[in-house]
Amino acid sequence: MRAAVITALERDGELAAHVPGFSPREAQQSMADAVAAAMEAEDTLVVEAGTGTGKTFAYLVPALLSGRKVIIATGTRTLQDQLYQRDLPTVAKALGHSGARTAVLKGRNNYLCLYRLQMAAEDGRFDTPEQSAAFERLRDWSGVTETGDLVEAPVRLSDPALFARVTSTSDNCLGQECPLYDDCFLMDARRRAQEADVVVVNHHLLMADWAVREGGYGEVLPAADSYIIDEAHQLPEIAAQFFGVSITARQLQELARDAAAEQRREAADAADIPEAAGELNRVVAAFREALGTSGRREPWAAVSGEDAVQRARDELSDALGGLRDALGVQAERGNGLEACHRRAEQLMATLTSFLEGDTSQFVQWFETYSQAFVLRLTPLDVASAFRSKLERHPASWVFTSATLTVDNRFDHFIARLGLGDPETQRLDSPFDYQRNALLYLPSGLPAPNAGNYLERFLDRAEAVLAASRGRAFLLFTSHRALQQAAQRLRSSLDLELLVQGEASQQRLLDRFRASGHAVLLGTQSFWEGVDVRGQALSVVMIDKLPFASPADPVVQARVESLREQGGNPFMQYQLPHAVITLRQGVGRLIRDDDDRGVLVIGDNRLTSKGYGQVFLDSLPPMPITHDEAEVQAFFGIDEPDTQEG
Repeated sequence: MRAAVITALERDGELAAHVPGFSPREAQQSMADAVAAAMEAEDTLVVEAGTGTGKTFAYLVPALLSGRKVIIATGTRTLQDQLYQRDLPTVAKALGHSGARTAVLKGRNNYLCLYRLQMAAEDGRFDTPEQSAAFERLRDWSGVTETGDLVEAPVRLSDPALFARVTSTSDNCLGQECPLYDDCFLMDARRRAQEADVVVVNHHLLMADWAVREGGYGEVLPAADSYIIDEAHQLPEIAAQFFGVSITARQLQELARDAAAEQRREAADAADIPEAAGELNRVVAAFREALGTSGRREPWAAVSGEDAVQRARDELSDALGGLRDALGVQAERGNGLEACHRRAEQLMATLTSFLEGDTSQFVQWFETYSQAFVLRLTPLDVASAFRSKLERHPASWVFTSATLTVDNRFDHFIARLGLGDPETQRLDSPFDYQRNALLYLPSGLPAPNAGNYLERFLDRAEAVLAASRGRAFLLFTSHRALQQAAQRLRSSLDLELLVQGEASQQRLLDRFRASGHAVLLGTQSFWEGVDVRGQALSVVMIDKLPFASPADPVVQARVESLREQGGNPFMQYQLPHAVITLRQGVGRLIRDDDDRGVLVIGDNRLTSKGYGQVFLDSLPPMPITHDEAEVQAFFGIDEPDTQEG
């Protein structure tokens, strides 16, 4: 297979013959050969492939030529759709494998649930006329769609209440007891995945599958001979979510609503169920109020000793137990009531696990929103758990991303997932950063924790924007800084200003590309997975080095745990995490061979602190300047519209 893989990617190979614009790349061929070798030997391979390497084709070619069952997991549903709808068919056609059996499988809440749609129709009660109208359009669509994939739906399900009424969760799905099981879109997608040779999923679904198997509930994904994990730098944090437990206000409220609805359908005389459901709704609201203001993200210990929280906690436990008991009495009267009873028992067990969690191994913390809350128990370390899961799935494993190393070493990533001693490969980006990029580190800025830092940074940013005529991403490490910057730049810039949160990410990106001279302000979600090629994006500015907030409860606990073990939390955890995050943000700048751009980083710790060199050594090799005049000169060269008046 390895020879066929290399041949397919050469100058006179199948890809060059059938894919417009394809050009052979030595790094791509090297990665493809390493992936093929790992598949044949059932090894574990970790590959960092810099932007422009062509890593997607580098793993798709061996995946399709291997003749094996392959599961490919990527970071987001957007990337999942791109991989399945564009990249995979392109490579399959070029290789003459158009008949290859491929499938895409998403989490269950991406599919319309016909049973819950029917329940909502029978109930007939909606919060607003707009919600009712959207529901009717969904019901009409349910009769014509072949997949039930909500990305294809005629309405955007931005209303959480409507979304919850037409999708299922692992909690409320009736499984084989559902009267509409034979027509279930999710089950149909899973059947196609079982039959396919190559299945495209996302990280969350892969981790959910592991959690389901661990709980003894069967499987979500088929067993595979090879697993390829793209955007693998995201996996440690996602794994931590699934190796822990969480319980949310929404889960409890949906249980209360569904229990009342099923009581009306299957046990109309059981008046104690709606009473218990109403009581649960009341105490959920009271519990949320006891947790204090919106936007809190703190250790549970910060509030658990307060009298109001203790009373609200006991009331919540009692109310959930009361609904569980009321449902237990009536459960045998119908599948819906039985499912609600099972959910109540599971939620009760989860709440108990959270309240009695092992704080030596887990972080016990909570988050608050305007009307909701989340209680979480997150493992301090996922390495041993992840390793044990790998051992239960004997196969070849390929982990790849553009950002896996720190100072050119894989140690941090390998240690976080407990991968032992895998094969590794590091491939630099083929883009000419020396000629096409410039790193501007403004001199004279105050320390990033100074009160006037943001204003001073924006002074320099505005000067760069004048030279570049917009065409910039400004990436911030906090929402507060983003909002302050937006307020100032709205009054000072004569350019289109696009701000995260004022429209969907896709709509903002579409407007940014169409404008040609816009300025986009973003935080975390714009640091990675965003691809804007050409002159529309010629500047990326980053306000501060992206160290995780020391006030974050998970960060606090991990730092303390490492310190207690005699480790160095900063060098082992905080610094590597920040370096990888920074590299993701920097990766937005040069996306193609012809792209040119300036990277601006305002944080003077890059040069004033010893660890700053670790960041610099981890970035693509590009000229560095502290002189604004060099930025202006950069934009005065080869600019097609510099003569505009």
